[in-house]
Amino acid sequence: MVHLPVYMDYHATTPVDARVVEAMQPFFTQHFGNTASVQHRFGWIAKEAVEQARKIIADMLQAEPREILFTSGATESNNLLLKGIAEAYQSKGNHLITSAVEHPAVLETCRYLERKGFVLTILPVDSFGRVNPRDVEKAITEKTLLVSVMSTNNEIGTIQPLEEIGAICSAKNIFFHTDATQGIGKIVFNVKEMNIHALSFSSHKIYGPKGVGVLYLRNKNPKVFLETQMHGGGHERGFRSGTVNVPGIVGLGKAVSLVQENFIDENKTLSELRNLLWEKLQKIENVKLNGDPVRRLSNNLSVTFNGVNADMLMAELTDIALSSGSACTAEDGNASYSHVLKAIGLSAEEAHSTLRFGLGRFTTKEEVNYVSEKITQTVQKLRSFSKEGVR
Repeated sequence: MVHLPVYMDYHATTPVDARVVEAMQPFFTQHFGNTASVQHRFGWIAKEAVEQARKIIADMLQAEPREILFTSGATESNNLLLKGIAEAYQSKGNHLITSAVEHPAVLETCRYLERKGFVLTILPVDSFGRVNPRDVEKAITEKTLLVSVMSTNNEIGTIQPLEEIGAICSAKNIFFHTDATQGIGKIVFNVKEMNIHALSFSSHKIYGPKGVGVLYLRNKNPKVFLETQMHGGGHERGFRSGTVNVPGIVGLGKAVSLVQENFIDENKTLSELRNLLWEKLQKIENVKLNGDPVRRLSNNLSVTFNGVNADMLMAELTDIALSSGSACTAEDGNASYSHVLKAIGLSAEEAHSTLRFGLGRFTTKEEVNYVSEKITQTVQKLRSFSKEGVR
């Protein structure tokens, strides 16, 4: 039996796992201390819990615990990293490199720095949304400070060639940052071997609480220094002041431990469900998969239903939570479509016919069957209306 509504928007956010809630609970009422209160047991317990979470996250990334900084989420982590490096190293250079398919938290921060006088190179991607490492190498100049390329794309699921890009940056003595928000739990990270100098992600994408995130910052070979963006009591090695969100960090630590424990089985299940969904959707005429068909997230499908407006399709699917690939925004009063879909060559019409399916830990085979049947019926219905309208 399918319980409605069906949630297939796991890229946007995830429900907090009950085991995460259970781990967090005592730190709201019983162990409520401030980690900065070093004179008594309440503070000691809080600090110990935070440091335990820090170690769990460091182990997942093959990093050192002191290289893990806690923030309010990936957006803050990206801002702190990009602005912090730009300001700290501006005497050495003023050039930043990123890609055309990055999340706005990276792209808009880079454009802000561009307005402040930094030089920005936005690399194109191929039709699968993949950055060519050779393009990265060609773009690097004597003034380049940083390359920022996401691990996996939040819209089309494409996995980027992080190892190749990292090797190039390392050889050129350039900092390499990746926004790993969608990649955590889906691909394996070894920041040392992959030559990643900075990495960011959010808790709420991996069944943890909202309002907490991570910034990994390499401490040696090379050491990454940031100009502080939030001043105050000197928390998080002085890079991010503010009273530490102990319950949130405990929840994040638990979420990461669950990701690690279930990594292989969970991704195998997600891949099977995703493939089943795509197998059924392919039976609809004139549909197209967006993104790399092989090197993609285990839980992602971005599908263009040609000739059908995605917003109208979603309006008919009131019992299914999905995301429209058009991702319209207002720019100078004009409607614009997803910069990611535009970057891979989709027309405005195609983008407005695209849906993103995000499967997750609690998705069932019954839900996949239900969604595929509903979409098949609705697409056929809307196309028949369109033909009637043409007549």
